[in-house]
Amino acid sequence: MFKEKYSLFILIATVLFLTGWQSRGENRADVIVYGGTSAAITAAVQIAKMGQTVLIVSPDKHQGGLSSSGLGFTDSGNKSVIGGLAREFYHRIYNYYQKPETWRWQKKEEYGGKGQGSPAIDGQSRTMWIFEPHIAEQVFEDFIKENKIRVYPEELLERAHGVEIKDGKIQSFKTLAGNTYKGEIFIDATYEGDLMAAAGVSYHIGREANSVYGETWNGVQTGNLNVKHHDFQGLNISPYVVPGDPKSGTLPLISTSDPGVRGTGDQKIQAYCFRTCLTKNNNNRVPFTRPSGYDSTQYELLVRIFDAGWRKTFQKFDPIPNSKTDVNNHGPFSFDYIGMNYDYPEATYKRRKEIIKEHETYQKGLLYFMANDHRVPAEVRSEMQQWGLSKDEFKDNWNWPYQIYVREARRMNGQAILTENEITGKNKIQHPVAMGSYNMDSHNTQRYIKPDGYVENEGDIEVQIPIYQIDLGSILPKQKECKNLLVPVALSSSHIAYGSVRMEPVFMILGQSAGTVAALAIQNKKEINDLNYDMIRKKLLEDGQVLEYK
Repeated sequence: MFKEKYSLFILIATVLFLTGWQSRGENRADVIVYGGTSAAITAAVQIAKMGQTVLIVSPDKHQGGLSSSGLGFTDSGNKSVIGGLAREFYHRIYNYYQKPETWRWQKKEEYGGKGQGSPAIDGQSRTMWIFEPHIAEQVFEDFIKENKIRVYPEELLERAHGVEIKDGKIQSFKTLAGNTYKGEIFIDATYEGDLMAAAGVSYHIGREANSVYGETWNGVQTGNLNVKHHDFQGLNISPYVVPGDPKSGTLPLISTSDPGVRGTGDQKIQAYCFRTCLTKNNNNRVPFTRPSGYDSTQYELLVRIFDAGWRKTFQKFDPIPNSKTDVNNHGPFSFDYIGMNYDYPEATYKRRKEIIKEHETYQKGLLYFMANDHRVPAEVRSEMQQWGLSKDEFKDNWNWPYQIYVREARRMNGQAILTENEITGKNKIQHPVAMGSYNMDSHNTQRYIKPDGYVENEGDIEVQIPIYQIDLGSILPKQKECKNLLVPVALSSSHIAYGSVRMEPVFMILGQSAGTVAALAIQNKKEINDLNYDMIRKKLLEDGQVLEYK
């Protein structure tokens, strides 16, 4: 009997060892990746491909961040600088759309193939840049499965006292569920930079004054506007309940605070929204419904904008395959919930949920309002009634995107700070680990009352830039603050530079680079700060990363 029990024990232990099982109480790996973003996936895949053990501890139920949560109309810039696992992701997207069964609601030849700067489907390079959310999530799941990466979903870092640090290095962190994750190196791949902050790494929130880094496009942007897409475009709209009468009170969603002096800094951040996946296909359409907490008075300013003749509601209903759209903010009053996210980066989990729900109620309410309220112009109302949520997307979340678009939260103060000067080529990069090329692009941060008594949006910027490099130091904390952490998403950058670097392809690239640095440090038994850059560069190039462009 003893021999039988002993043999059974050995068998069970062997199976658990071979399958990589570890208790949910304490889990170990060479590298622990915290986050559910696209960068978290590429970081973990790279580490696994290089033969090191890795875990993904994800706050999210679904993996992939914005790339699998509605942002299918990829902000890519010059696609020739997108290499490595990022390019592999878009190649795999292409492969899915080569299958006839993928085209369920639309014939492939009927899809227009509109992209940003190039066709959505690039047959020559076998990549596809525009896609449905569930296809992107499947590609990420394929990456995870093929590389046998263990993912622990819906695990929230215990931010107050959950990070154990010894001699300037993270030893482990705990989650609210009581689980502990131990590793040699850690990667914070969250949009919010929660692990970075909990580890005591310094960071910044909001806009720096132009004087801080000698920039032009940082700070408050009152006065002459850089672009006209998302402001009032010359429309003189009164912000007051009784037009022209300040004593009557101010309409909702308009700040009465001083917006600040142009070029000065503040703690305001870009507005958030959800990238909704809509369709007109009646067989796949879920009509807009009145959300709980709906308040039509929140949209009074939009009524005045319509009354003034504005009719560009549908200009950012960007087409994605299968008769769907990736819908983004557009115009003076749209899906960005301007000024309602300032406390999000530092907020408790409870408060973050409240902020996310407030944004959801606002955006669902806006869709319902435009489809049903009699004050909306008939042609706009009629068009909106033809749209609805896509029934086959986000099935376990009532067809609403899983992830709010955190365009900006904390930004690390690292070993090197990416600023407008590096992005425009004024300052040269010494140790590139990635490239970017998208515009310096900031959404509005506030809606205020101008001295002339009319309402205006502030903060929207779109500045054309050349292709640029991103320095290794931008993903490394200062050595005195933490010696074994890499931060590829909440990286070290000024506000306006982050407006370019914050694009999903760049996050994937930086995730792979962070994974490479982590794996090389483990293999060579060195600290991440002691690695020879030439070694890092050689490995990045071997794995298809693009580090320079001619």
